Amino acid sequence: MSFQRPPVEPAALPPEIAFLLAEGVDGRLLIRAAAEAAEVGTDAATTLMNAGLIAESAYYAALARALGAPYLDGPIPFGLGLRFPDTLVAGLAPLVPGSVAPWVLAPRGRAIADLLDMPGRAAVPAITSPTRLREAVFAAIPEQVADYAAHELRRRAPERATAPEPALRWLAVLALGLTAALCLCAALPDPLARAMVMAGQILFLAMAALRIAALAIAAPVAPEAVTPLAEADLPVYTILAPLHREAAVVPDLLKALSALDYPAAKLDIKLLLEADDAETAAALPRDTLPTRFEVITVPPGEPRTKPRALNAALPLARGALLTVYDAEDVPDPGQLRLAAALFARLPARTACLQGRLVIDNAGDSRLARAFALEYAGLFDVLNPAFARCGLPVPLGGTSMHLRTRVLRALHGWDAHNVTEDADLGLRLALAGYAVGDLPSPTFEEAPARLGPWLGQRTRWLKGLVQTSLTHGRRPLANARSLGGLEALCAAALVPGTVASALAYPVCLVAAAWSFLVLDIPAAPVFLDNLSTGLAITLFGTGLAALVLPALVGCARRGWGDLAQSVPWMPIYFLLVSLAAWLALIELVRAPLRWNKTRHGLARTSRSGRRRRRHATACSTGHPAAPRETGR
Repeated sequence: MSFQRPPVEPAALPPEIAFLLAEGVDGRLLIRAAAEAAEVGTDAATTLMNAGLIAESAYYAALARALGAPYLDGPIPFGLGLRFPDTLVAGLAPLVPGSVAPWVLAPRGRAIADLLDMPGRAAVPAITSPTRLREAVFAAIPEQVADYAAHELRRRAPERATAPEPALRWLAVLALGLTAALCLCAALPDPLARAMVMAGQILFLAMAALRIAALAIAAPVAPEAVTPLAEADLPVYTILAPLHREAAVVPDLLKALSALDYPAAKLDIKLLLEADDAETAAALPRDTLPTRFEVITVPPGEPRTKPRALNAALPLARGALLTVYDAEDVPDPGQLRLAAALFARLPARTACLQGRLVIDNAGDSRLARAFALEYAGLFDVLNPAFARCGLPVPLGGTSMHLRTRVLRALHGWDAHNVTEDADLGLRLALAGYAVGDLPSPTFEEAPARLGPWLGQRTRWLKGLVQTSLTHGRRPLANARSLGGLEALCAAALVPGTVASALAYPVCLVAAAWSFLVLDIPAAPVFLDNLSTGLAITLFGTGLAALVLPALVGCARRGWGDLAQSVPWMPIYFLLVSLAAWLALIELVRAPLRWNKTRHGLARTSRSGRRRRRHATACSTGHPAAPRETGR
């Protein structure tokens, strides 16, 4: 005797997928999607498509048939009134008179069930998929999209955007002010001149002491101590992954993103391409990607920067939370869950959580080891301490997790700033928001050779100068907005980083000459010795502020072997100084140049999570399938 499984009744399924039974879709598949949707607290249609159980185009074609509406899969004849991003946010666009319908609609989520329940099916507009609508709108009004991505911040908040005037003008004003201060100091009587010098010394000493004080702050809470959210309580999470000339890294990136431990129905992953990057576009398996992956080609325009690409996608983000990953990143699989749980228990004022960026190829060269030590000090010691004290935090360009509504309220990233992460961190602080620490690693690859490292660091420092000039236009107002200690921290982390890098070799040579060659006589009066004593203290404190965070970071990571390289850090910072001087030159000559960094050359991986290249391939300068990123 044989038993047959009873047929699935449409009434037993959510309306947004029940109509698929008539299309011949396996009822067991639909029951599984409905059960998963109920468990994670979302709609069954999104669950079905995001898991890759049905193609988006096939679903929307079936939806159109169920509604008795035309389905637009090819070119869409738009009428007047297209606007970016409003049209795509609404999912509704006008069609030219005489078309199959007055409007075309791309419904999502629970709106599909409402549409199916709507009386008067004759009023239903034409149907298309959200992807097709977005592609058609980008093709119809590319200038609007490009203009929005590049200039929205300048339009909405010009005082927070990079000035359109050439940087040379601002640098000239700064140089004239510094020259005038030096001339004034030279013309003043000795006691007043000494007081001015000591005031400057005390300011720099306070900045260095701020970094050293961070060492005394206990390590933050461990991830295991954070109570995870239930599946139904997890928010939709948007991931933006900007790609530029990244064909070789596409398989690794998709593998890393697919490994994230987060409900597929609540993932909104956007892979951002440049319009002229046909190689990367061809490497993406669009036909087999689940609907949670969306490939967005940013219309051509200037400036050609990572923040411009991010701005083009920001209005389309469906997640309440959002993060950015670079093409070569390998985030911890549990990072999104941990971030969601922390955001749920932190106050709304905490608008961002910065993940721990970890250099994974420290064994490649001395330069890579120094880079790893620098990151260990910044992301495992300084950033967590500043976050715990509610001070401004220098964001990394990746693994920064944000409340999407706050990011939109700040009008996204500054497309004209080549270190957009530092600028965003400062704008968050100026708007009254806090940045928290996310104790979850993201593994990255550092340049192992001087040339690529120098180009990357020059861009970073150039962006810090841009950020300093932008927010230095109203120094007193911004200082009042931040508060005393917060303003000192911001000054130490942004312009202070550049100023200390520029002055470092001069101070190092002067100190070596004074300590090793000259005698330092003691004056009979205490006040006459104060300036010299402050100079000696400042030199020692400055070196400690550079070296000790790296040493503590190694201890927290268990990197005893790397700690042996800490004595090399003073030499490493001479290279940072070289990059700072090159950054000033490049800021004048090519302010928007985005120096590219090659990836995929790593010969070692401490974590074992990154693919390693063969040593001989790297040493010849012709690595197998090298990766080059404009990001």
